[in-house]
Amino acid sequence: QVQVVESGGGSVQPGGSLRLSCVASGTVFSPSAMGWYRQAPGKQRELVATISSGVTRYADSVKGRFTISRGSEGKTVYLQMNSLKPEDTAVYYCNAVLKLFDYWGQGTQVTVSS
Repeated sequence: QVQVVESGGGSVQPGGSLRLSCVASGTVFSPSAMGWYRQAPGKQRELVATISSGVTRYADSVKGRFTISRGSEGKTVYLQMNSLKPEDTAVYYCNAVLKLFDYWGQGTQVTVSS
């Protein structure tokens, strides 16, 4: 049973930083792609950043502020978030693609407020 678990969310003031972590367990295989999505209240879930075979992709709204990376073992993914804005407030979900199936974590809350 593949499980995806996020950690690292919390509350921060505008301009602050947070680092999210995600690990995929229950599999001997490394996901072919991993990524972060977010969903703010009343809005649809949107892509934040993805990484696959070393190629990264970012939403325009986070380019230059967020950095996605993967652990050397291939089953972890990180999201370093700098210069956070109130509009970054959302539940952040980790996604892992494994054998053409999508696996999602339960989400971690990020709140940016003064």
